[in-house]
Amino acid sequence: MEELVQIGGRGKGPRLPGFLRKPQSNYLSVQSLKNQLRRMELNTVCESARCPNMHECFHRGAATFMIMGNLCTRGCTFCSVPKASPAKQEFSLDAGEPANVAEMARRMGLRYVVITSVNRDDLADGGSAHFAETVRQVRRALPGARIEVLTPDFCGDLRAVERVLDAAPDVFNHNMETVGRLYGTVRPQADYGQSLRVLAHAKAYRPEVLTKSGLMVGLGETEQEVCQVMADLRAAEVEVVTIGQYLQPTRRNRTVTEYVPEDRYGRWTLAGEAIGFRKVFAGPFVRSSYMADLVNQEAERCGEPTC
Repeated sequence: MEELVQIGGRGKGPRLPGFLRKPQSNYLSVQSLKNQLRRMELNTVCESARCPNMHECFHRGAATFMIMGNLCTRGCTFCSVPKASPAKQEFSLDAGEPANVAEMARRMGLRYVVITSVNRDDLADGGSAHFAETVRQVRRALPGARIEVLTPDFCGDLRAVERVLDAAPDVFNHNMETVGRLYGTVRPQADYGQSLRVLAHAKAYRPEVLTKSGLMVGLGETEQEVCQVMADLRAAEVEVVTIGQYLQPTRRNRTVTEYVPEDRYGRWTLAGEAIGFRKVFAGPFVRSSYMADLVNQEAERCGEPTC
């Protein structure tokens, strides 16, 4: 049985167009995976961020593990992950979580593992040691798997970035999320230049690691501003970029300014390829970790950027 799940358009923004009404199937495999995750006390960004691709990815046996709990110390207006104040007493990390992620990935038979996290500005190292330990545990459990990390900015602490990279992930991903002009309202506790420095440092520190970033559209940016973000990312030697439509996850979140026409993604793809990205993955339902295994395969096949 299938149903059309409308994600987005819950506020006072424009009406959700038909091409953004994605069929969702009530697969038994989806509920089974959810139950397994709960038994292991694990979180996924798929569920916490109300991703429209969750049913599809869970059915194909893919999930993005979200570590360091389910409370974020940032107040990004687009995100539905529950919030906690960093001024409050530090909430502890689960020391067993890295091993549990590794065991769950092993049970799922994953060949490509994506690990992300909430922001933990309450921790001195931003949680980077916990992040690195999770990568190491997954590597031990699945030595043949490829591992992608999608990290926070660690408040610009480049040693924290190095700590994660020292655990030897195959792909380092940090999302820009939006254009520089909108950071003050979309990512008020982040900094555009700082995110670029994180990505540039990751590539300089571990040149063999593929670097990746993503952004949402429909937040009020212009087409030219998206091209400028791509140019800035290439200047930081980022090799893969993802671009997808922002969909308002709850009434509490920022409303959608525009539902981007489908043909615009094609123009951004051509523009990105022209300036040397190995892979530009753009479309209405694209998310940073959506089809990450296939995106990575295509990027690796492309070889070194030509410009």
